Amino acid sequence: MLIIDVKSGESIDQALRRYKRKFQRTKLIKELRKRKEFTKPSVVRRNEVLKAVYKEQKVRREEL
Repeated sequence: MLIIDVKSGESIDQALRRYKRKFQRTKLIKELRKRKEFTKPSVVRRNEVLKAVYKEQKVRREEL
């Protein structure tokens, strides 16, 4: 559970912004979406390779 201490003189908006930032850093939403459905390890690896190939092609296009 995330705990945010509201400092004296701090508005609720600033505290909420700090909470949202802290929540994003925990990557909780990403983990929940990942656990929502199972993907085989072979599919995960294939996607990593395809992503790496795409990035490499993008870098090469920028060099030209």
